[in-house]
Parts: sequence; C-alpha cells; structure tokens
Amino acid sequence: MTTVVVCAGGPKEELCSLESYSKQHDVLFIGADRGALYLIEQGITPHAIVGDFDSLSQEEYQNVMKHAQDAQRFREEKNETDTDLALLKALTYAPREIVLTGVTGGRLDHYEAAVRSIYRLQLEHPNLVLKIINHANTIQFLVPGTHTIQADERYRYLSFFAHEQAIQGVTLRHVKYETTNEEISLGSTRFTSNEIIGTSGSISFTQGICLMIRSID
Repeated sequence: MTTVVVCAGGPKEELCSLESYSKQHDVLFIGADRGALYLIEQGITPHAIVGDFDSLSQEEYQNVMKHAQDAQRFREEKNETDTDLALLKALTYAPREIVLTGVTGGRLDHYEAAVRSIYRLQLEHPNLVLKIINHANTIQFLVPGTHTIQADERYRYLSFFAHEQAIQGVTLRHVKYETTNEEISLGSTRFTSNEIIGTSGSISFTQGICLMIRSID
C-alpha cells in the first residue's frame, strides 16, 4: 500500500505540498532531474533519482549525488523524458498510487508530455491511482466504472471532461449538480465546476475516458 511521489523539475512554485507526504511512513520519493534537488532542499532524501541531469550545475549535481540512495543517470539523447523514466522507476515499487508534481507551469511541451504519460499508464494499469498535482489542482484520468471521490477542502471544485471520445452513461451522485445516464461529449464544458456535497461524491460511466480536475477556490 505504497504511494510514490515523483518530483520533476518544473517551476518550484508549482509544486504540490510535499510536507504532508513526507510525514507518512508508506510514501517513497523519486526525483526526476532537477526535481531531485527540490526534494533535498525540502529536507527529503529521495529513494531514487533518475534523469540526464542537464538542468543541474556541476555543484548541484554533486550535492544531489551525495543524497542519492539509488541513482540512474541517462544520456541526454534518449527516447524517454526524465519524467517518463521516473514514472517507470515508480512502477517497480508496485505502488497503489503515483503522484506526479513539478510538471506544470513553465514549458507546455513538458506538461503535455506528462499528461500523455499519465494517460498511457492509467490505461495500462487501471487499478493504479495516477495523479498530477500542483499547488492548486489535481489531474486524474478515470476509466469506466464507479469512482468514489472523497471531499477535500483544498480542492473545492470538481470538473469532468471527455478525453479522446465521448463519455457514456455518466451518473453523478452527492454533488451539487447530479446527473443520471448522461453523456459528456468531446469539447463540452458543461461538467465544469461541480462541488461535492457531504463527505464524498461519485461518478460512474460505462464508456470513454474521463479527465477529472479538482481545483482550489
């Protein structure tokens, strides 16, 4: 029952709060390139670090290596991104959840690559929880079925979008705007900014892939 937090090297101000994860005993940390330095600066020793480390100065690289328990350095010319390599490393721990942070803000191509990686891995591992989290949002792909969504004061607003194809048979319960057997069509914004009523809400659907975004006020 392990959570793996993968910290990439995007803008530092975009990171999610790492403090809450660092206090949990069943959380492992992986630093992707400059993300390893971000972890160390917050007093967190990465369980593993991966990447080509082209974003680090020689001094920063040496500092990271001093704290490395498991370090893998790759050539700059490679097919995978540093984030991809870190996600693949995370899978080796057989976690129940992977949290990816440090991929929002800054370069949009890096963000888009991270979203596509999470999407691909979610399809390959439907029982694994994969999330992108920054200081204000969580992003997650949902596969067909029923999903319970716990209320969280940090993320008041709840939005659903169709990804690649329309979502069929959408039923929302214990939220401000409930639906029964509806469709979320591609390009639709109708299911934006819902709110959970009580301790948890739920979404169920029969077909399609749902992109769920939870946001702060």
